[in-house]
Order: sequence, then C-alpha cells, then structure tokens
Amino acid sequence: MLSSVTKFLLGFFLAIAVLVGGGVAIALYFVNRTGIPPAKPVFSNDSPSVKAQAPKATEPGRGKPSLKPGNQAQSSPTSTSTESPKATPSPKPLPSGAYRGRVSWAEGLSLRSQPNQEAEKIGGVTFNQKIIVLSESEDKSWQKIRLEGSEQEGWVKAGNTEKVNEQ
Repeated sequence: MLSSVTKFLLGFFLAIAVLVGGGVAIALYFVNRTGIPPAKPVFSNDSPSVKAQAPKATEPGRGKPSLKPGNQAQSSPTSTSTESPKATPSPKPLPSGAYRGRVSWAEGLSLRSQPNQEAEKIGGVTFNQKIIVLSESEDKSWQKIRLEGSEQEGWVKAGNTEKVNEQ
C-alpha cells in the first residue's frame, strides 16, 4: 500500500515538474525571439543616393566584376600600379558655421522637410554616411544637414550625428 502511494506521488510531482519546465523553456524561447530587432528594410522609394552607397557584391567564384562593352581589359598586371592618380575635385567650401560629420545612429536616420516629428520624410541617411551639418534648430533638438556629394538637404534629430576631424 505504501509503495503504490509513493509511486503515485512521485509520478505526480514528476509530471508537474515536466510541465513547468516545458512551459518555462517555451516562454524563454518566445521572450528571446521578440528581443531581436528585425533587419532594416530597403524600400523602392528610398533615395537613389542611399542605394548607391550600398556595397556591390561580386558573384561567388569570380574575382573581378564583369566588364561593360565600352571598357577594355588591361593585359599587363603591373599597368595599374604605374597609372598616375586622378585628380579629385576639391570639395565646395562649407557655409559659415557648418561642419562635416557622420551618422552615428546604427539604424540610420529619417531625413525630414521640417524640424519636427510629424514633418514629411524626404529620404534617409544610413549609418556612418558622411554629412554636412549646416545648422541647428533654436531648441537644439534638430540639425539641418546636407548629404555629402549631393545637394539633398533636410532635418534630422540632434544627437545622432558626430563631428569628424577634417584632414
């Protein structure tokens, strides 16, 4: 009699332990899955300057990108090392009070037409993208920027950019 009661109690507590352990494992799985942010989507209406800065991947197994019809392949492997460097155009002088910077917010920033959250989005700025900070709003919570290499200007939330040393 005592043996069957002991077996029943042991089986009952073992079943409860399995149910509780399984429930905790499932709960931890779903909590961890919701803690991972999804990848940033790229939309078809994103500005072309943002898409152009994305690195182009070469096909696996091919060391060089394919040549277009107007391009000619160079036969000498040393000819690239003897080419003279091309002159880079000098950057336009910055307006008074402006400085060069980069985006420090990992998810990138929305470029807005006015310095407020409800303003129309006119584009985006990716992480580490070079910008020119033109001015700040009166309350110092927004910055007017220009994308470097472009004439596109807009407002971004202050504190998401950092000044870079000019050299």
